[in-house]
Amino acid sequence: MSQVFSVDQLVDFMTRTYVACGVPAADARSTAEMMIEADLLGSDAHGIFRLPQYVKRIRAGGFNLHPNIRIERETIATALIDGDNAMGHLVMRFAAETAIAKAKVAGVAWVGLHHGNHAGAGAVYARMPLKHDMVGIYGAVGSANHLPPWGGIEMLLSTNPLAIAVPAHEEPPVVLDMATTVASYGKIKARAQRGEMMPEGWMMGNDGKPLLDPKRSAEGFLMPIGGHKGYGLALIIGLLGGSLNGAAMGRDVVDFNADAKSVTNTGQCIVAVSLSAFGDPETIKRDVDRVSREMRSAQKMPGVDRIRVPGEDSHRRHAQQSQDGIALPAPLLDILGKLADDLSIARLS
Repeated sequence: MSQVFSVDQLVDFMTRTYVACGVPAADARSTAEMMIEADLLGSDAHGIFRLPQYVKRIRAGGFNLHPNIRIERETIATALIDGDNAMGHLVMRFAAETAIAKAKVAGVAWVGLHHGNHAGAGAVYARMPLKHDMVGIYGAVGSANHLPPWGGIEMLLSTNPLAIAVPAHEEPPVVLDMATTVASYGKIKARAQRGEMMPEGWMMGNDGKPLLDPKRSAEGFLMPIGGHKGYGLALIIGLLGGSLNGAAMGRDVVDFNADAKSVTNTGQCIVAVSLSAFGDPETIKRDVDRVSREMRSAQKMPGVDRIRVPGEDSHRRHAQQSQDGIALPAPLLDILGKLADDLSIARLS
């Protein structure tokens, strides 16, 4: 059983929760708004679902609630940001805004960061350059290792997500948001909370057999997409988001699911590419429209109802849920209710 809430209700609740934990009001609301973007896009394992975990880290002293997020070094087209252990959403917003500003001058900008934190869904940040007629590219070192190198069993890599957003004219933007594993660990946690089993292929037990019970996830590891190719992609994204920026990678990664206090030194990167650097933006966006329509109109295999373009379902879901509200499952509502009681704030109602 689920209950539907408006975007304003959920943002207000998260803002009040963070303020009750000592987060400055402006930062509390900004974080809440970026978290609800994940829910609107359908990444429900990265939205309000994460609130109790973030609160746990705040209370343990794992976040710096009064950070000095700053550019540590830069060129005309690059920047390295020190997130000062701030809440991850705030650091990534700063990084995306920096990339957009630099791309307006240089045509393209690459911004990396260290001492960030878990920042939710990659599409939230990859989509930020879209309104400026720019392509957005996001990569990150995941906040816990659940993937071994291909052929190994030691957890040295995370889901290391990749998100790319390409603007269009009349069609929805083309947005790819993916983990380098078959399923993100957030989805595993959401399944466990709802009491649902996992499909075969998401996780493998340390005994080499498929693992289906998400509550036993500690007994196995996530499976990479495309076998050894997924492992390779996770490694490369980790090097670009972590090692390039002086952030944690490999054995240095802190499992923020198990450790709420230690500084994670999470690394991420974002690239903004201005369409105007390559031609007339409207012409390019109309061609993106054409390609999207060609994909959808391609001859279908028997039994296939429709061909989808990456991002179109999340675009539709965003519009629908912005108007109709977001449904939260009963188990999550119960957890949020207990959290509100513990902080002496009003529950969602």
